[in-house]
Amino acid sequence: MSLERALYKRADNKCELCGNVEHLQIHTLLPQKDEALNKSLVACKTCVDQIENPDTTDANHWRCLNDSMWSEHEAVKVAAWRMLSRLRLEGWPQDLLDMMYLEDEVLEFAKATGEGAPDPEQLVHRDVNGVVLQHGDSVVLIKDLKVKGSSMVAKQGTAVRNIRLDRENEKYIEGKVGPTLTVIITDFVKKL
Repeated sequence: MSLERALYKRADNKCELCGNVEHLQIHTLLPQKDEALNKSLVACKTCVDQIENPDTTDANHWRCLNDSMWSEHEAVKVAAWRMLSRLRLEGWPQDLLDMMYLEDEVLEFAKATGEGAPDPEQLVHRDVNGVVLQHGDSVVLIKDLKVKGSSMVAKQGTAVRNIRLDRENEKYIEGKVGPTLTVIITDFVKKL
């Protein structure tokens, strides 16, 4: 049986990542040069385009990895791990990565492309205790803060839910204090 036929049979003629049945193709995982059953998978054009072009990645498309990350096939697990690592700052992919288990040699192959490695240019937002803050976290104010441009004072102990991280300054986060969206300095918050 040819490799192509074996892969399509294994995939039941649908994308092994999202389940799409149209525009299917064989995708060989990098850095592998030759096709092999455990280094290739059947994927739709949408998945392959987003894997190969990180700028076109649509995070919502990859919610399908919630199911496919549990595949028994090594290539599917590696592709899922790489995409979840790429999207981990979205919040929900990090939760899936925390649940995922890969054998040591499979994890080494998954990391071979550099996906999931920390970006030295990436800003890291930390609360007053040095705990890393992520998009969507909840924090609590550790002191009373005057809100610039208004007469409002945000009281100590106020919870700020679903924060957003400033992309240009690691000391700034955004969150709603009462009805107002406010920029808050990370030195005055503690992660819940």
